Amino acid sequence: MARYEIKGGNPLQGTVTISGAKNAAVAILPAALLVKGKCRIENVPDISDVRILLSILEGLGATVEHPCDNVIVLDCSGISSTQPEAALVKKMRASYYLMGSLLGRFGKCHVALPGGCSFATRPIDQHIKGFKALGALVEETEEYVELAAGKNGLQGNRVCLDMASVGATANIMMAAVLLPGQTFIENAAKEPHIVDLANFLNTMGAQVTGAGTDTIKIKGVEQLQGGTYAIIPDQIEAGTYMAAVTAAGGDVLVKNVIPKHMDCITSKLEEMGAEVINYDDAIRVRSTGKLHSTTVKTRPYPGFPTDMQAQICVCMALAEGISHLTESVYETRFFGYCTELESMGAKIEINGKTATVTGRNHLKGSTVCARDLRAGAALVIAGLSAEGITRVENIHFVERGYENLIEKLTALGATIRRIDD
Repeated sequence: MARYEIKGGNPLQGTVTISGAKNAAVAILPAALLVKGKCRIENVPDISDVRILLSILEGLGATVEHPCDNVIVLDCSGISSTQPEAALVKKMRASYYLMGSLLGRFGKCHVALPGGCSFATRPIDQHIKGFKALGALVEETEEYVELAAGKNGLQGNRVCLDMASVGATANIMMAAVLLPGQTFIENAAKEPHIVDLANFLNTMGAQVTGAGTDTIKIKGVEQLQGGTYAIIPDQIEAGTYMAAVTAAGGDVLVKNVIPKHMDCITSKLEEMGAEVINYDDAIRVRSTGKLHSTTVKTRPYPGFPTDMQAQICVCMALAEGISHLTESVYETRFFGYCTELESMGAKIEINGKTATVTGRNHLKGSTVCARDLRAGAALVIAGLSAEGITRVENIHFVERGYENLIEKLTALGATIRRIDD
């Protein structure tokens, strides 16, 4: 089984270029199912989740071209199947976006329940609530979800989400863009990748307004036409490298970012002692010595993202004093990595939704196991910061969301290699 071997202790120096946003790409690619004609999608990250999605779309009958690195040309005009291959769907969480896009285009679908990281159950009840509001009949089992238009067909409606779910917001948006009438999504998620999905759909001819606010309005159109769109930079990948510099030390220019998207992360790293300088499309992060304790509570955007919880925990483990980290989105997320960090010398006490982290002067190398994508990224950061050798196993989780991780870290001076047994 493949693993990373990391020799810690090298401060990171140089420049790293951030890839396209994973969370945007895995929604925008299924959204191409709604488009008649070719979609040229640029800044697509070359990660395993994207490769799986493209295989699913090809299996449904789409044509996929790769004219150059990080560019995909998709033509979904000839698709007739509404049942994607279950074995592929179960390999990733974001495959649930196939429900909204297939329902919106064909008025029906049969989609296996998704897989992916297992740090929480992450139910799709808010997705189902939205589909029903649009007029869909739903059959849900432990293995699949089957959707079909009800006797009055599908049409726009008002949907008020019980929580600001990113997945449900995106899925309802995709399901609604081709329906007659207007759809209002209230208590909508505001994350940058929701705005990016709306911008993609609008570029192809949709009429979506309000993305990035509490209420998204969708006026149905008859069809979407092909076009060209570039995915935004990855907020979480950028935050991961910023946290790595904060924990391991160094001075790095993080390029291809939208600094405004990073404010929620930047403010906490600065509070801990990192120096952060914003440019138009880049951020410079420089360690300044000792780290200070802090308090973080994850929240929906524009709050501190749950996908950065594990990475900042590593910084806390190396900070002077006692830090508190509260998870308000997926409270079981701590169990994916805290025990592994403790094996490296971290002191972490978990009480319900809050982890109390007592800082140490250093971490020590160990053999650790990634249990989900962001936990794996945190363990890599811990390895970069630790004394001695760290071996990170189960790295297939990490490679779901980070493009060219080894190459990027090596270019910054890290000693890291991938070992295939």
